[in-house]
Formats: sequence, C-alpha cells, structure tokens
Amino acid sequence: MSDSDKAFFTRASELIELANKQNQNKEVKTGEISASFMYAVARYNAWFGSTSFETKEQMQTHKQEMMEYYVERYKEMLEANMNDYIEHFDHYRKTQK
Repeated sequence: MSDSDKAFFTRASELIELANKQNQNKEVKTGEISASFMYAVARYNAWFGSTSFETKEQMQTHKQEMMEYYVERYKEMLEANMNDYIEHFDHYRKTQK
C-alpha cells in the first residue's frame, strides 16, 4: 500500500472514529449521525467543486457533470463497502457488539 493510500484510509478512519464517538451518545440515533455525515460530505464537495471556478456561471455550467462524478464515486464506494460487509458480515457484526 502506498503512502498516499495509507493517508487516504487514515483520514477515513478518523472520520469513522468521530462518528463512532458521536454514536456513544444514546440520545442521538445512528441514522441521524449518518445523515449528518452525508450532509457534511455533500457540503464539503460543493465547496471543493466551487474552487475550480472563477464565477458562479462557470460552476452552474459544470454542475451536472460534477454531480454525476460525485454520485458515481459514492455509489462505487458504497457498493464496495456493502460487498465487504456482506462477505465479512459475521466477523464485523460480532466485533461491534
């Protein structure tokens, strides 16, 4: 695994750790934490996408293209992680109890 890959997974793990920490608050439902994370990544990616443009008109012109890119990447990552959980279901669920 390259240093870049290691850094990628370290950043992801830090975000997951934050979600797990928030999940310890029994007054907050896990689904609410998931929704907050989805909102946060959508907000961050909207900002990140805006950094490629000089004007809002330029961003508007490329909006659909950017949305398709982000949705497709999310779909790929979600499918890979769903497949991983299905393949290792008993192990993952056992370690979460």
